Amino acid sequence: MSVESRGGLRANVLSGFDTVIMALAGSAPAYSLASTTAVLVGAAGLVSPAALLWCAIPMLGIAWAFNYLGRLDVNAGASYSWVGRALHPALGFLSGWSLVVSATIFMVAGSLPAGQYTLSLFSDSAANNTWACIAVGSVAFLVMALLVLLGARITAHAQWIMTGIEVAILVVFGIAALVHGGSAATFSWSWLWGFGHFGGVKGFAGAALIAAFYFWGWDVTANLSEETSNSKKNSGLGGLVGVIAVFALFEIVTIAVNMIISQKEILDENSAPLLTTLGNVVWPGAGGKILVIAVVLSTVATLETTLIQVTRSLFAMGRDKTIPAAFGKSHARWQTPWVAILVVVVVSLGLFVASNSLGSVTKIMGYAVAAIGLQISIYYALAGLAVVVAYRKLVLKSVSNAVFVGLWPLAGAVFMGFLFVENCMTLDLTTILIGLGALALGLIPMAYYWANGSDYYRPGAVRLDATAADEVDALYGQSTLTASGTGSSGSGLATDI
Repeated sequence: MSVESRGGLRANVLSGFDTVIMALAGSAPAYSLASTTAVLVGAAGLVSPAALLWCAIPMLGIAWAFNYLGRLDVNAGASYSWVGRALHPALGFLSGWSLVVSATIFMVAGSLPAGQYTLSLFSDSAANNTWACIAVGSVAFLVMALLVLLGARITAHAQWIMTGIEVAILVVFGIAALVHGGSAATFSWSWLWGFGHFGGVKGFAGAALIAAFYFWGWDVTANLSEETSNSKKNSGLGGLVGVIAVFALFEIVTIAVNMIISQKEILDENSAPLLTTLGNVVWPGAGGKILVIAVVLSTVATLETTLIQVTRSLFAMGRDKTIPAAFGKSHARWQTPWVAILVVVVVSLGLFVASNSLGSVTKIMGYAVAAIGLQISIYYALAGLAVVVAYRKLVLKSVSNAVFVGLWPLAGAVFMGFLFVENCMTLDLTTILIGLGALALGLIPMAYYWANGSDYYRPGAVRLDATAADEVDALYGQSTLTASGTGSSGSGLATDI
């Protein structure tokens, strides 16, 4: 579609390679490992690699769901649009709002470590000062907001540099650490399977919810779909490759941490940062600083991709008039959603300051990770259900259809739903208030704009159905239509994905 028809975003500025880089940057491997490993170890102990594995399998099912939904509907709102058209508009809005609030909370969860790790390069005492971390993190956040405002092409170029260096450092140090071995523990295959070591269903659900936070962010490729060339292929493929690649990085480094750093040291808030310790074991003196640089780059990179996700989602919602229409405006020159960017920046800076009342950076991260886990469970689960509904008439046409648009996404949806329900019954009150309270705020704009006749909620709106002729033609090509219908005006069904 043309730029104008998609509401003002600049089309065809990202390639397939760009989407892979964006998916990697969105999941932020170095940041996730540095900021969340202690939380994961607190929940899973030595079987933390297993928690990542058992979360990666259903997460890949959700990535398949995004892949196939994106082929039917190229939309910056991604799950907001897909769920709304396939299931129900109210569920679609809830899906979009879940992403918006989780990404907004992440502005605090991401910017604080950005400040902390940057300061740790110069002064340990400054790195433990929450106000100093907020100040430095705010500067990094504002710089990324400027890059996002200037457009996806500039954003992608910045990501090539930041994410490329980050991944290279993690691969080299991760493999070197495994080869070096450690004194804390001897590798055991039970770390990868974890059976009998999670402490029951409750323990497994808590660990898996944290693991879900590790992976979150790869789906930024879907929010960039309107700006991606050959989007129906590239956006989904980028997400799939991203999930697989970050899983490999997570496993390598987490196993290395188990071997080199004791569980007691990992959980000690006063001990040196995990990756600093890991780096110094591999390369005494310089290694720790190099891995800190990787974390800083990763954190800044994921702030940028998260800003893209939340602002593109708000842009799509404003364009549909399910929130104030001003959010659907794009900048005349840069063709980016400048109103959404401005609002997110202002709200996030306010949250930076307010977060100081929660205590230390470590404590704030604990609340944020669990709250975000609840929120992303909702929109991932809804997307997994949406693809099954959209492709329901094609699921049994072949084995590949049954697996990739049926069983695997559905299993992912059920898993995410299980995490949400189980953790709602076990998490502390503060986390519940942050996680569900932010979601509840979305009921206000949903009720208001539904009552005021937004077309998004209008009965009889076009539904998302893979058998619709115009969508089938674009998705599969003429040769895969059945004899019952040909051409863009036909009503034929696709027989295989």
